[in-house]
Amino acid sequence: MIVRAAAMLALCARLPLFAQAGTMHQRSPVYVPFVGCESGGQTDVLKAPKGTSKAVPISPKVAEMLAYFESADGIGLLAPRGWYCEGASGSSGYVLYLSPKPNDHDLSGWHGLEGPAIGVDHMSNENSGKWDIAEIMARVFPSYRAFATRFMKRMDVPIPSGPYPKDTLRYRSKTIVEYNTPAQTEGLGSFDSWLGKSDHPITGAAMIVGDPPNVRNGPDLVLLSVRFPPELAGLILVIVGQFERNAAVATRK
Repeated sequence: MIVRAAAMLALCARLPLFAQAGTMHQRSPVYVPFVGCESGGQTDVLKAPKGTSKAVPISPKVAEMLAYFESADGIGLLAPRGWYCEGASGSSGYVLYLSPKPNDHDLSGWHGLEGPAIGVDHMSNENSGKWDIAEIMARVFPSYRAFATRFMKRMDVPIPSGPYPKDTLRYRSKTIVEYNTPAQTEGLGSFDSWLGKSDHPITGAAMIVGDPPNVRNGPDLVLLSVRFPPELAGLILVIVGQFERNAAVATRK
């Protein structure tokens, strides 16, 4: 699967995500296959949703390498065709993990995410997700730092002084930041994630969903983490772009 994708990526630019960002332009939508992903809850398993091909504004050549995956909890994402996916939900929110190997979770944690992988974590403000949301806000969202600091002081938890030292950040707006966490480094890419640290960097984006005071308990936050080897790096920009479009739609609802 990875070999096939690598050969086709000769058609894609291999610049880093941040270098490519300024070259994007509006495209006519093309269609990619829909793949449903089941999701394990606290008491039962939600069946994989059914759907039809998804229209996305990417090039036809890149579309040949990708499919649109959607979890039973509603997380949707572009990822390489043929990958495996599984979601889970709990008191802090819900997640979706994808990889070229079968991935699943049990009482000991997640399995199959040691190499190339994608993780999407939708942190909910309703319960225990508040703590993770507040920490990320305090680290990388200056417009929300005061909001996060008040909550963390009230809960008597440590307040981070700023971003992870080795992360590279690029702000798209006050509610969207793209990042790169270097290999074997603590950062947004490994934040409370089963992807963990490895010999490859993790690239992605964090986006605030909802905006106080319009949301009773504060906003939700969605964190995307993509760990690809160099031969798949040309797909990261496309995956991050669709993630940001999906999250923007969720914010408007």
